[in-house]
Amino acid sequence: MRTIAISLFLSCAALCHAADQPVTIRFQAQVGDQLFSCGRQYEGIGVTKSKIVGRDFRFYVSNVRLLDAAGNETALALDQDGKWQLDDLALLDFENGSASCANGTPDTNSFVKGKVPEGRYTGLRFTLGVPFSRNHLDPLAQPSPLNLTALMWAWNAGHKFARLDFSSTGAPRGVFVHLGSTGCTPNETRNTIPTSCSAPNRVEVTFTSFDAAHDAVIADLAALLQNTNVDASQNPPPEKPEDGMPSPGCMSGPDDADCSGLFRNFGLPFGGQPASEQKFFRVARSSQGDASLAASR
Repeated sequence: MRTIAISLFLSCAALCHAADQPVTIRFQAQVGDQLFSCGRQYEGIGVTKSKIVGRDFRFYVSNVRLLDAAGNETALALDQDGKWQLDDLALLDFENGSASCANGTPDTNSFVKGKVPEGRYTGLRFTLGVPFSRNHLDPLAQPSPLNLTALMWAWNAGHKFARLDFSSTGAPRGVFVHLGSTGCTPNETRNTIPTSCSAPNRVEVTFTSFDAAHDAVIADLAALLQNTNVDASQNPPPEKPEDGMPSPGCMSGPDDADCSGLFRNFGLPFGGQPASEQKFFRVARSSQGDASLAASR
């Protein structure tokens, strides 16, 4: 009996040590201290303190990792749900296809779900963007969530890692913020798969203090836009006046002046300037479930 007991103890210890614990990472879209909602108006945005109305709010995250107190990483093995999560990639979608978001989709997703070995985790790290190995494949041949044409450039140029569109007081027809890789080569034809990109534009985000049971990751459009003129493009006018003034918005081009403040707040290098600390994401704790998570730390 003693031998059996010892054997059972050792087996249990091995299994318990290897057991997985479920983890849910909550994301929340906000504009300043207000929740994002299609059709809602937000004031005091950007350098012109303009009014804006959201039209899209979607982004991909990948390579999600939890950190222990020593800073060691453990990959979150994502649940393969056939819709929002694929391999180590997840789509967060806060538009619901209604009101000003008519070009979107009705379903939304604000969670990344997966499993890690049992342990104590005190931090979070993830990448804003689609991994290179999946970024330049034909979306019509890809499973969800990589088959959304609204989140693609010309397909061999890759996915839009983030699509954050809105209209403003000065640009009622729309301002488009599309983050993705640029300078990808070769690009002789639309069907040529690039082997490299000079500007990958993936953002590594780290929070050394994060409790998945109580915290949420806030994606704040107002913080992203705080150094941007959302009413007028900062790019020079075209040579032909009949072509009209350029529309404001950033398409991730290295010479696109409208990307300057946005890239700074994404935490990306731009125009010869090194990357600074990202401001788009922050952590907040909620004691009221789905109530506003405006109080950040």
